[in-house]
Amino acid sequence: MSESSRPGLGSAWLTFWTASGAIFLVSLDTTSAVVTFPALRADFPGTSPALLSWVINASAILYAALLVPAGRLADLVGRKRIFVIGLSVFTGASILCGAAPDVGWLIAARAVQAVGGALLTPCALALVLGAFAPERRAAVMGLWSAVGALAATIGPTAGSALVDAFSWRAVFFANVPIGLVVLAAAFRNLSESRSPQTGGGLDLPGVTLLALATALLALGVVQSEEWGLVHAGVWGSIAVGLALFGAYGLWARGRPDAALDLSLFDERNYVLATWATFLFGIAFSIMFLASYLFMIEIWRFSPTHAGMALIPGPLMVMPSAILAGRLAGRIGHRPLILAGALLFAAAQLTLMVRVTTEPAYWSVWFPAQLATGISIGMLISCLAGAAVAQLPPERFGVGGAVNNAVRQLGGVIGSAIAVVLVGAAAPGLIRFETCFLVVSLLALASAAVAQGMRRVRAG
Repeated sequence: MSESSRPGLGSAWLTFWTASGAIFLVSLDTTSAVVTFPALRADFPGTSPALLSWVINASAILYAALLVPAGRLADLVGRKRIFVIGLSVFTGASILCGAAPDVGWLIAARAVQAVGGALLTPCALALVLGAFAPERRAAVMGLWSAVGALAATIGPTAGSALVDAFSWRAVFFANVPIGLVVLAAAFRNLSESRSPQTGGGLDLPGVTLLALATALLALGVVQSEEWGLVHAGVWGSIAVGLALFGAYGLWARGRPDAALDLSLFDERNYVLATWATFLFGIAFSIMFLASYLFMIEIWRFSPTHAGMALIPGPLMVMPSAILAGRLAGRIGHRPLILAGALLFAAAQLTLMVRVTTEPAYWSVWFPAQLATGISIGMLISCLAGAAVAQLPPERFGVGGAVNNAVRQLGGVIGSAIAVVLVGAAAPGLIRFETCFLVVSLLALASAAVAQGMRRVRAG
């Protein structure tokens, strides 16, 4: 979208709220679905836990694998068009999930949901970035990131409440009215944009290589719990996935129509922001799962009570992300990423040192939750903003998709690590203290990576 064709500020905000509504829906679904496990086991008592895990795994793997191809497709075909298609698929698949007569049906419907979510996600970000002038994008990215983070972190509370009040099916049916409202707003508020100048047609061999490589990496990680860390299938999947990424590099070299333009990685801040995002994705996923399970297993909170106890942190994400986005426009992303990562590490180290088997919510957990929420708001906003800040408009779709895919892959790895750590044959409290320590170290590693970024003002 050219400067002259960019909509006015009022229309830009309509674009923002429409697109962020879809991201809110996808993020809310991702985390609220996790709390359906106990109810699913009760409804399908003959189903193994390993098979039930694919209700989450199938969605996570496909979503991560398809984000980059979807970003390229949106740039070529039209972002509004692919957004509408993706949202329609996601909403329709939510009905299929809620109506599932058996686990196989549910897994298949979740896979279709992931396809819809992957289609709409890069379109949403590209539409928002294209709607605002460069000098406003840092602040807008702060609010954008806050919407997704808030949805992701309140998901367990909302999901638990729906399961307790109705059933696990309500978690998926609740997506439908939200999806229909956003779909109606999309037809009314969004303007079409594309970037045909980025190359010729869709690079199907490249798309296939990228999707398979990401899927195999994710498969190896998520199956490590069931198969074991030394299983040939785990390392075989990871090795083949890495080999396919290498094959893609050879295929894409010098191709103007490559599914992922490798020249994206010529930009130093983009590369470092993407690596920092990967580490943050792992840390966030471990923190999220470990915190929820700690409340249930160590302090013996009910699932609903545990979800409510985690609310103070998410409530800090949105204001923190908005403020960080505004500050990034003045001082750049790097100092805010460093501050956020150090605060994240300090909050998790505090939990590691101070939590005991006796509940101490207000004196220990509550202040650490507030600090964690503030730090996550800073990081999720500034990492996403730093990744796209120096990209031209024609690369918003695929550039944002790569960064998002990396964070999703980090989340898949983090969930697998958390399951391994929490399930370790060690005393209960030590398992969670280890999780808090690992999250702290990952946050510090993210800060170390971000230290190498050029200090440039956003926008």
